[in-house]
Amino acid sequence: MKRRDFIRNSVGLGVVSGAALSMGRFSEVFGTESAAALQLPYDFVAIKGGEAAAMFDKGIASLGGMKQFVKPNQTVVVKPNIGWDSAPERAANTNPLLVARIVEQCKMAGAKTVYVFDNTCAEATRCYKMSGIEDAVKKAGGTMVSGKSAGYYQDVTLPKSKRLKAARVHELILESDVFINVPTLKSHGGSTLSVCMKNMMGVVWDREYWHSNDLHQCIADFAAYRKPTLNVVDAFRVLKRNGPRGVSVADVATMKYQLIGTDMVALDAASAKVFGIDPKQVKHIGLAEQLGAGNSNIDAMKVNRITMGA
Repeated sequence: MKRRDFIRNSVGLGVVSGAALSMGRFSEVFGTESAAALQLPYDFVAIKGGEAAAMFDKGIASLGGMKQFVKPNQTVVVKPNIGWDSAPERAANTNPLLVARIVEQCKMAGAKTVYVFDNTCAEATRCYKMSGIEDAVKKAGGTMVSGKSAGYYQDVTLPKSKRLKAARVHELILESDVFINVPTLKSHGGSTLSVCMKNMMGVVWDREYWHSNDLHQCIADFAAYRKPTLNVVDAFRVLKRNGPRGVSVADVATMKYQLIGTDMVALDAASAKVFGIDPKQVKHIGLAEQLGAGNSNIDAMKVNRITMGA
């Protein structure tokens, strides 16, 4: 079955696509993917002190390069946080310079196509534009696609979940060979922090269900069901209060951190420490670990800590 070919519409956020996949393909994707099977030199990498693109270059190189995750002619989907119609300095969205560099690295590794999308919270066209991500992705050779069209989401079941038993997931997540999750680290009124696992809400259509049915458990349930190939946490600018959108730049601290790895639970725990709180304060971290989504014991992990500009 061929993947859908997505074409970015220059007016609005429409997409043109081909025939739909069968449900059998969905279970195949979720059942066989295993990012944890990669033989990497470190559990994760923590970089600080550099510019966003340079930190990613340094960090991914220490894991063996993007070729460890992206093979020639593969299709890649990159999922930043593009939820809000605000400028990069407000830190509500992922740093566009980081997203662009990830797209460039994927292309250099031989990726056939690199798609970027989010199911935004605010109006999608404004979010894509004002975040700076749409322009940055286009310049880097990637393809922006819609996250706001219900027809591009397919029903899946989560039989082992505690609360979230089903979801409608964007077909790019179901069809692409490689899934790269690129959240920004920020405060969140409902989930305490928004990092890797919370960013996954942008790949589903029915996100409001999560908010009204034990948000922390739903985040953990989906994290146990769908594990990205790679996660890159943007903590260059961190929204320390009034998240997830923020009120002004006064809510933002420039921290110049970045975390890269395959385990969302580990990276969320490490991100909590970067933010300045105990990971135990973020309820979905422990819940996801209980479901086997990852490991929060980062003190026992092999971490490559890199300081730039020293």
